[in-house]
Amino acid sequence: MIASVAGQVAAIGADSAVVEVGGVGMLVHCAPATLAGLRVGEPARLSTSLVVREESLTLYGFATDDERGVFELLQTASGVGPRLALAMLAVHAPNALRVAVASADIKALTMVPGIGQKGAQRIVLELKDKLGAPSGPVEAALNGSAAAPAWREQVHSGLVGLGYSSRDADEAVAAVTPEAEAEVAAGREPRVAVLLRSALRALSTR
Repeated sequence: MIASVAGQVAAIGADSAVVEVGGVGMLVHCAPATLAGLRVGEPARLSTSLVVREESLTLYGFATDDERGVFELLQTASGVGPRLALAMLAVHAPNALRVAVASADIKALTMVPGIGQKGAQRIVLELKDKLGAPSGPVEAALNGSAAAPAWREQVHSGLVGLGYSSRDADEAVAAVTPEAEAEVAAGREPRVAVLLRSALRALSTR
């Protein structure tokens, strides 16, 4: 198993990055909040999980070991593959997922594209004893990710990477713009992960 990669970031896409490791470019699929912390030409270290299929080897990258651990545990639930597990981490931080599962918060889980009512109930049933107890306040988990300077592009790219059309992404970005502007007015940088969750909520209520 490839547990981590470290090297210079060669490229960043909508849902992945290329990290140069020993002269080899490693394509690593990441959640938007992880990509937001990367910069082309700068060094980076990502905890990774290698998903082996008969026809492919796919590497997923995370900012922390905890995110990787949760990613792998999520896939032990029926119907949760690596893409859906990554989408769950795009919407909710690890601690927020622990809280949602522990408290059977079906509404929070169905905020993730691809998870319906029955799927959320199954996840709660199968993972409630696996993810562990949440630590610290949920708000800290929801707001702990660093934001990219170009938040608008990062949120848009994240939504497209999760399967939304460019038009839907444009509408969602417009919906969260007041929230981002309020953060700027208060002297804070808008947080991409928080804005992405708000954008997903806006899309789910249309």
